[in-house]
Amino acid sequence: MEQKTKHGTEVSNQIEDYLKMLALHRIREVYNHEAENAARTKLSYQDYLHRLLENQILTKIERSINRKMQIAGFPQIKTLEEFDFTYQPKINEKLIRELASLQFIAEAKNLLFVGAPGVGKTHLAIALGVKAAQARKRVLFFTAEKLTELLASSEVSNQLNKTLDSLSRVDLLVIDELGYLSLTKQTSRLFFQLISKRYEKSSTIITSNKPFEQWGEIFNDDVVASAILDRLLHHSYPFFITGKSFRLKYLQNNN
Repeated sequence: MEQKTKHGTEVSNQIEDYLKMLALHRIREVYNHEAENAARTKLSYQDYLHRLLENQILTKIERSINRKMQIAGFPQIKTLEEFDFTYQPKINEKLIRELASLQFIAEAKNLLFVGAPGVGKTHLAIALGVKAAQARKRVLFFTAEKLTELLASSEVSNQLNKTLDSLSRVDLLVIDELGYLSLTKQTSRLFFQLISKRYEKSSTIITSNKPFEQWGEIFNDDVVASAILDRLLHHSYPFFITGKSFRLKYLQNNN
């Protein structure tokens, strides 16, 4: 009995070492508990192995999703489930929910949410970005101001091509608040280069408080604005949101 116990300890130690070497950390955490369950429920060896591998895979996927969410840089987490479509009935809810399948990313199509402040543009953009991150897509979120600052600083440090290449490989780029600040001629040119680099290769979501006919004011150049819009709208789903402000609704509900 003592020899058997000693042998069992040696085997257990070897299992621990092998799982460490193979970096199967989740299996290392659960295999003893799962073995007890398997013995109690008369689970087959195959089913026991399946349970262990399933645990490992689910943990790996969860970690991958968490990492994607961190890298994306969302200012806050918003979901479609939280969005009140009844308050904003002019938004095509059916289409938004279809877009949540992320087929638009596979087709390299763009989404443009245009409307006054507070109507839910950023919420929808983040919610779809979160869906993409949960599907383990490469997602990045920027305000237009932060993005153009990044492009400008990259040009100054002779890293522009590297930055453009990196941003062009992102599956979904979310650009928020385009139009709140006017761009310079330089940053407008850099913004155009980025959109051109991603054109028909990757998906971009843009939110803006300015209608398209006023984008010349954003970019300080009607020609550049027209060229950017031409590329964004060629394969796109534009949403023009004319409803009430969610912020006003929140204020009314708290008064």
